[in-house]
Amino acid sequence: MNATDIKHYFPEISAVQFEQFQMLGGLYAHWNSQINVISRKDTENFYERHVLHSLAIAKTIDFAPESKILDIGTGGGFPGIPLSILYPQCHFTLIDSIGKKIKVVNEIKNTLQLQNVTAIHGRAEEVNGQFDFIVSRAVTAMPEFVKWTTGKISSSQNHKIPNGILYLKGGDLTEELKSFPKARLFPIKNYFPFEFFDTKLVVYLPAK
Repeated sequence: MNATDIKHYFPEISAVQFEQFQMLGGLYAHWNSQINVISRKDTENFYERHVLHSLAIAKTIDFAPESKILDIGTGGGFPGIPLSILYPQCHFTLIDSIGKKIKVVNEIKNTLQLQNVTAIHGRAEEVNGQFDFIVSRAVTAMPEFVKWTTGKISSSQNHKIPNGILYLKGGDLTEELKSFPKARLFPIKNYFPFEFFDTKLVVYLPAK
């Protein structure tokens, strides 16, 4: 799988966006050889397991221009970097507590000239400001994650669905989500027919 497959699922992307997606593979291969930011076993399936997985969020919502998105525990930049390429008119704040991973995020941001990305080395609790949506990829259990987001979701609504959390996670989440009756689950296999996504979900949790 490569950037051409990304264009298959997101045919509206521009030539510039396509080139940025094309560059991601080589950039992450380069940085991963120096700083382990993604699993070594996943590098051969980079576009499927990192880029397309991140973009599953864009199949559940179309971010409005000028939206502010916070990516908590971004690691090497997922899902924030692929989403920032797809939505150049939105602003993405990517935060992680591991400095070397944020270094990679900044290098990728600069190489791709992503003007809509701010990368922060720190903890989620330290982030100031409010955001339309908070995204993440399985950094902790939902009850703990929700604590990290307290006070960070804007009450100003610009989307068809209420502001909230969009969380990439897999497996049986019945127990984890029992305290969140408003949570909605979107199976990623409905968007991308790859075995890797058979148990993967986008969990949407409205703030109210």
